[in-house]
Amino acid sequence: MSKSTGKFVAGALIGAAAGAIAGVLLAPKSGKETRADIANKAKEYAKTGKEYATKGEKAVKGAIHDAAEKVAEKTS
Repeated sequence: MSKSTGKFVAGALIGAAAGAIAGVLLAPKSGKETRADIANKAKEYAKTGKEYATKGEKAVKGAIHDAAEKVAEKTS
């Protein structure tokens, strides 16, 4: 993932979180319902963050593997 793509994804996640929080806090619900909504959104965003981290980890491992193969080819 390139730097600009990573920054875009981070910005999109932060924007989505801010929008969700604003929507939940401004909605006419009871405190108990609002806290439940916040907890549910936090779990959802944590899951999404873990998925992005896993994808990033796989991309980095793949890039390292490819680089190692290229070095091995050139030094052989």
